[in-house]
Amino acid sequence: MAIDQTRDKIVDAAERLFSKFGFHKTSMDEIAKVSRKAKGSLYYHFASKEDLFRQVVSNELVNFKNQMSLIIDDNNLKASEKIKLILITRMRVVNEAANYHDTLKADFFEHYDFIDDLRIEHDKWEKSILKDLIIQGVESGEFTTNLDVDELLEMYLMLVKGLEIPFFLQNKYKKYYSSFEKLIDIFIKGLKP
Repeated sequence: MAIDQTRDKIVDAAERLFSKFGFHKTSMDEIAKVSRKAKGSLYYHFASKEDLFRQVVSNELVNFKNQMSLIIDDNNLKASEKIKLILITRMRVVNEAANYHDTLKADFFEHYDFIDDLRIEHDKWEKSILKDLIIQGVESGEFTTNLDVDELLEMYLMLVKGLEIPFFLQNKYKKYYSSFEKLIDIFIKGLKP
C-alpha cells in the first residue's frame, strides 16, 4: 500500500475513534487495530497521538474552509446573503466536526496546546473572509459606510465563540438553530444603511 494511502487509512481510523471516545480515551494501540496497521507504522507517519489528533482536526478545518469557499466564490449572492450562509454553514459544520468539539471541551476544562496554532490560524482566516465580505457590502452600497469593521468583527467572534459552548458542548444546536438564524438576520440588518 502506498505511503499516502497508509497515512489516510490511519487518519480515517483515528478520526472515527477520536470522534467516538475523545482524545484522552483513544489509544494509539486502538488506532493501530482499527486501521489494521502496526503500531510502528502509526509512529512512522505521526510522532505522537497529539500529532495524529492535530492532523484529524486540521482535516476538519480544511473541510470547513472548503465549504465556506463555495459560498464566498458564488458571484450570484450579495454580501449579506454570503454572510448569512457563512454563519449558518459555520455552525452546521462545527456541529458535525466531532473532534473540533473535543478541542472546545479542552479549551473549557483543560488546554490542548498542541493545536493552538491551528485555532489561531483558523480564527484569522475566518475574520479575514468576513472582513472582505463586509467591505464588499460597503463598496456595493448594501451596507452602511460608518462601520468600524475591525470592532464589528471582534464582536462577531465573541458572539459565535460564545455560542459554541451551549450549542455543541451542551448539545443545544438543534434546539436553538432557528433562533440563531433570526440572530443572524438582526446582525445583518445592523450592517445596512
